[in-house]
Amino acid sequence: MGMMVLPGLAGAAVTDADAGAAKAILLRSIGFRTVEGAGQVPALAAYYADILKRAGFADADIVITPIGETATLAATLPGSDPKLKPIALIGHMDVVAANRADWTRDPFAPVEEGGYIFGRGSEDNKYDVAMMVATLARLKQEGWRPRRTVILLLSGDEETDMKTTRALAAKYKDVELLLNGDGGGGLLDEGGKPVLYQLQAGEKTYADFEIGFTDPGGHSSAPTPGNPIYRLARAIDRIAAYRFPPMRNELTRASLSLSADRIGGEVGDAMRRYAQNGDSAAAELLSTRPEFVGQVRTTCVATMVAGGHALNALPQSARVSVNCRIFPGVKIEEVKAALSKAVADPGATVTTLGDPLASDASPLRADVLAAVRDAVKARGKDIVVMPAMSSGATDSLYFRALGVPSYGVSSLFMKAEDGFAHGLNERVPVAGIPASLDQWDRVVRKLAE
Repeated sequence: MGMMVLPGLAGAAVTDADAGAAKAILLRSIGFRTVEGAGQVPALAAYYADILKRAGFADADIVITPIGETATLAATLPGSDPKLKPIALIGHMDVVAANRADWTRDPFAPVEEGGYIFGRGSEDNKYDVAMMVATLARLKQEGWRPRRTVILLLSGDEETDMKTTRALAAKYKDVELLLNGDGGGGLLDEGGKPVLYQLQAGEKTYADFEIGFTDPGGHSSAPTPGNPIYRLARAIDRIAAYRFPPMRNELTRASLSLSADRIGGEVGDAMRRYAQNGDSAAAELLSTRPEFVGQVRTTCVATMVAGGHALNALPQSARVSVNCRIFPGVKIEEVKAALSKAVADPGATVTTLGDPLASDASPLRADVLAAVRDAVKARGKDIVVMPAMSSGATDSLYFRALGVPSYGVSSLFMKAEDGFAHGLNERVPVAGIPASLDQWDRVVRKLAE
């Protein structure tokens, strides 16, 4: 598939040709099987580089860096004022695995059907990557010259090890801010009308811990008081009963306040009271609701257990895996210490799994809020725009940890029932492509002017 021309004068409205080109980029992108181990990320990066070079990007302004079997891409649109720090756009080229036997269609053979584009990665994250690539190609062809340099960064293993993300964050830690196409986004009502947009300005830290218990064991006919499985059971009960203290920040106060009227009733009133004054009773009420507890406090939950080695022997060991979603600004070691205290077993070991990284929420910058709000409301003046904190990690994590203000500003609007990221028959609506291009165009122009 050849590069489709992205015409237009500076500031011109998105044309049918622009939307067609962006759709073509998305369709072609899905065809690259960029799952872990397939070695296809560098090929996809080369495809994007070709699009940008055809639009006028100099070879020297596009850098593809291999990292293992994957890669990163960095494309720079130079600004006119070298004293101003650049802004960066980021997305990821890799996708989670998909089993062909489970899908109605081949997950890596993109299909447009019934107003949707189907394929693995269509939502996460190739839709917004395609929109960003198309937008920068269009701006370059127009001859647009921003005051601030604009850098497109694409990572290659966001869904797995995030080594490429760490490399990009280390290299571009001095940018003014990061706009992430893999966070935030909009909601369509049942009739397809855009009604709500969330600007993601913070993420909870993901961390796994393993709590272990050991004992010499022995014959099952002679029970001992140190049985690791019994100790494990008591520990799980204590973890289930433990509550981390309620917390608020600028982000959650804003999002809860704006959500209160939409939710209404007792829960809406609790959201309003907690946002305003940290009311403890309101916090407890919200914590009984799975959809809101994550906005109020750190949460830890037992997810896997293992123990024993024979039916007729006392267990020599037992362990439980505990997954935590940690409120921004809270240290991982503090959560580990709290779990150890809650378990209240001097013989228990608490081990941090992997190498989790904590990051604080980004400030709700007036310039970012204004740019995003104006761009989103161009899609519909009644759309409610609100800040949001997500429970999952994105590429923004590593930039926030280095002090870079980072914001999830996906241009994808979807119906609630259409969200299939990481799931079967992943799909995105075609009708939103022109508005998505317009949104990216407005946000980039405003923040780079």
